[in-house]
Amino acid sequence: MVTETERDDMTWYQCEECGLLFDSEADAERHEENCTSDDDPSYLQ
Repeated sequence: MVTETERDDMTWYQCEECGLLFDSEADAERHEENCTSDDDPSYLQ
């Protein structure tokens, strides 16, 4: 599930699995469908 959060006067959409933030809800939902959610992601957040 994607959660909505406010930061820097903007609305962001966060993947609940890995915590990655997106500025588009559609992008966040697309990511979450394919998220492999490791505690140690292979990319920098």
